[in-house]
Amino acid sequence: MSQILSAENIKFSYDKEKEVLKGISFSVNSGEVVCILGANGCGKTTLLSILSGQRPPDEGKVLIDGKDISHMKVEDISKNVAIVFQEHHAPFPFRAIEVVRMGRAPHIGFLGVMSKEDKEIADEALKRVGLFHLRDKPYTKISGGERQLVLIARAIAQNTKVIFMDEPSSHLDFHNQILVSDTVKKMSEETNIAVIMTTHMPYQAWLYDTKAALMSKGHMIAYGSSADVMTDESLSEIYHMNIRVIKSYQQDLKREFITCMPILEC
Repeated sequence: MSQILSAENIKFSYDKEKEVLKGISFSVNSGEVVCILGANGCGKTTLLSILSGQRPPDEGKVLIDGKDISHMKVEDISKNVAIVFQEHHAPFPFRAIEVVRMGRAPHIGFLGVMSKEDKEIADEALKRVGLFHLRDKPYTKISGGERQLVLIARAIAQNTKVIFMDEPSSHLDFHNQILVSDTVKKMSEETNIAVIMTTHMPYQAWLYDTKAALMSKGHMIAYGSSADVMTDESLSEIYHMNIRVIKSYQQDLKREFITCMPILEC
């Protein structure tokens, strides 16, 4: 796999007194999924906004496929980067396929006329997330999990090299959390798109064997394979409480499962 994104010594402050990001450096390869974990206020969302080109850093730089994102035009950023936010409320009852087709906007001409190929790409993206049967259903009439999958399909249709997701399953029930996470992992493997997502759910990194970036107070304290870097000590540090990692090998499935629990002082 080739390196597709590199963050080099990223620093950022909302004011001169409080530094939110304190020299963040890491890289991501094509086809990798990276889960950014940490407590509220640690800088996860700010980092995501800088990596995706929405906000410039005070110091440092972000390279997408070797190119400094700060030197890219908006339309070029949109051809390289897609973003899936936590929630999206459509102001109009667009059909699901119309929402997905919006992902083709960076690729169509000045007149905004969508070609047959653009429409086929959108259809294929909706099929990839398993929702082609809802193609003509109003976006406002489908479930929260289905809406999130439609937004992922829109990002796939955008045909970028990196997709950023800000807590994509935070407002979903457990079934839809798994559905969205499973779709993201399979999509990344099949398309070779890199996915960088913030999450408050450590199990997602273990279950799908992703990379993990652990953040605390503006620092990235660990980065690497989730099985290697998500330890009792590192999770306790980022969540500011005593946490125990629990491993269980299931003989019938021939697989080890990993989760974590807080150690409560009763």
